[in-house]
Amino acid sequence: MADIYALRTTANREDQVMDFVVSNAKRKKLEVYSVIKPHGMRGYIFLEAGSRSDAEQVAFNVPYARGILKNTIEYSEIDHMLEQTKTEMNIQKNDIVEIITGPFKRENAKVTRIDKQKEEVVLELLESAVPIPITVKMDSVKVIRRETGEGSEESSETEI
Repeated sequence: MADIYALRTTANREDQVMDFVVSNAKRKKLEVYSVIKPHGMRGYIFLEAGSRSDAEQVAFNVPYARGILKNTIEYSEIDHMLEQTKTEMNIQKNDIVEIITGPFKRENAKVTRIDKQKEEVVLELLESAVPIPITVKMDSVKVIRRETGEGSEESSETEI
């Protein structure tokens, strides 16, 4: 049974600590099952790990990590801070997408590369005179046309 450990971090550096912890867990092949950034709580992330030793190893020498708290955390204590998210990876190379957030909002672009680990896509803006690759998070785009043999736009509905 895995326990949940609280890792103290420098406030507003939780995302950076999470990136280091995830890469350490993969590199060292430690039993860390999930890394949780609680919604609305600064200065802490939670690690679901097989043992205290694994949790400490994964946080060892990580910048902005301040140490594992002594007691384990019950799931019921953090349940209200968690938000279920489901990321759909229904984006393919050569898809035409609309950017829905950021400085290029409402621009159409073509997907040139997908990085599923980082959940990022590399795009080329269609209206741009010179093709400049930009990298955005997958949840910042929506597919508006698929460039495969299917033909029709994804957003159109079937006729009756």
